Amino acid sequence: MQPPVETRDPAEALRRAGAGPGSLVGLAWAPGGLGLAYEGTALWCPGEGHDDVRRVLQAVRPRLTWWSARTAEPLVRAGVRVSSSWDVAATHRLLHGGFDADPGVVWATATGRPAADRPRTGQLDLLGPVGTAGPDQPREAWDPVRPDGYLRPEWVESGPPDAPAAAAWAATAAQVASQHESELAALPDARRERPLPPLPLLTAWSESAAELLAVELGIGGLPLDRDTASALVAERAGPRPADDAAAATERARRDAEVLSHLPDSTGVDLRNPAQVRELLARVGIAVPDTRSWRLEPFRDTHPLVAALLSWRKAERIATTYGYAWLDRHVGADGRLRGAWTGCDGAAGRMTASAGLHNLPAELRPAVAAEPGHVLVRADLGQVEPRVLAAVSGDPALTAATAEPDLYAPVAARLGCDRPTAKVAVLAAMYGQTSGTAGEALRGLDRAYPVAMGYLRAADERGKAGADVRTYGGRRVRMWPLDAAAEPAAVAARGRFARNAVVQGAAAELFKMWAVSVRAALPAGAEVVLCLHDELLVHTPEPLAPEVVRLVHDTLAATAARWAAGSGVRLVADVGVVRRWSDAKA
Repeated sequence: MQPPVETRDPAEALRRAGAGPGSLVGLAWAPGGLGLAYEGTALWCPGEGHDDVRRVLQAVRPRLTWWSARTAEPLVRAGVRVSSSWDVAATHRLLHGGFDADPGVVWATATGRPAADRPRTGQLDLLGPVGTAGPDQPREAWDPVRPDGYLRPEWVESGPPDAPAAAAWAATAAQVASQHESELAALPDARRERPLPPLPLLTAWSESAAELLAVELGIGGLPLDRDTASALVAERAGPRPADDAAAATERARRDAEVLSHLPDSTGVDLRNPAQVRELLARVGIAVPDTRSWRLEPFRDTHPLVAALLSWRKAERIATTYGYAWLDRHVGADGRLRGAWTGCDGAAGRMTASAGLHNLPAELRPAVAAEPGHVLVRADLGQVEPRVLAAVSGDPALTAATAEPDLYAPVAARLGCDRPTAKVAVLAAMYGQTSGTAGEALRGLDRAYPVAMGYLRAADERGKAGADVRTYGGRRVRMWPLDAAAEPAAVAARGRFARNAVVQGAAAELFKMWAVSVRAALPAGAEVVLCLHDELLVHTPEPLAPEVVRLVHDTLAATAARWAAGSGVRLVADVGVVRRWSDAKA
């Protein structure tokens, strides 16, 4: 690697090096400056760097490339809009599966070295002077690669020490990105029609953009009406306690509303599942566990059950979404913030902390547009069965997607009612083979043999311990089992693989749509929530019709890219509301 060069005009230096629209240009930060890299050119700029990046984006229009989306945080906070990026951690997860994608793991994997053998800080060979890779192996202070070919662990954990080092750090990220780009382009393209670029490469671009969107979601936050939220918490969990003693009193009051339905219940702990099972057994209700869905059918059997289910909701509000939650996660600007990631490390769904992905329906009225704004809520309709039609290429199931309600033609074909047809389709994707939809499941094999064959093939691979790849190219790893594993454990692995190829593909489709919406939004509008198959866009009210139109248009464009030649119809329910709870469920 050539020593990094200082520049006061990185845009011009990159253009002279041959960078242009879509070029992978590495970016890294360090104390005192910014590092940029393109192919054999490594540049560093002293100072804050935000304006340098703005000029590069305007003049060169590259695909900014970084080790992970954390690099984008200073740009997002400074209001620098990045339209095109490459996230090395995201593409490593696509190619190799799992969630662990720190630079040390990624570099070792890309260079053919055992990731488990990579050095960590604190090892004896790292006790030499600063700037060395080992006690007898001096290296240039700006070089992140040790003589043994691994990255310096102190850089992996803390980043490069200065601006020249940041340029070299950016160059290594761009080097790995270029390799990932070639590997992804070589993966099979599962679309019926194969327009360029290949689908795995499209997936890499949208996954990278989703990681950038995750940074924006974490920094921007979800608008929340704190007064409404506090009132909703008070309604279900009681008033804000003045101290620990008041909190204990309120907790005892909630418990008493359940225990009053049964004499001699003193000392019963409703937070202990074993004691709750014993309590239920005393009123003639025997259940293997106390999950709410398990208890729901017994709601009218005894008043204890209804009280217990109501207590569960109130307890969840009090302990997980109560006053402490509001104080911790809602800022002075009325935005609820949590950390987001573009991939869960399994099938690839976006995830969030601070309860953003599990917000109880009872609190949705608190998610409200700010004055002069509205929420555009968009939800993909029946997305997983439509995705199954696309990824499997089943012509009969594809024909069913032409209808707004896919389950109606499926029910007609199976000769059953719609609820049974829905349960059967979902059961097939989740690996259920018996129960009330058992006969309909057998009918699915006859009516949709291609789709069911696709699911069975994934199931068999999972049972055998073989990894699977989604339609978009993501590797989904199977966990090891020993030769003596119980059949139930083997079957569980098969069910996981069966669902992963559908759920993973649906996640890829959703993210490709979500980042397309992000890219198309007019100034002043922003995506504020990505919840499984649902988007919330916060927009100035006069722009709402335009946002609704572009949400539909971007879904059509995404379908044309993602499911080219499949003939599958994708639909979204889109509405304009002031509070999230106003949206149709």
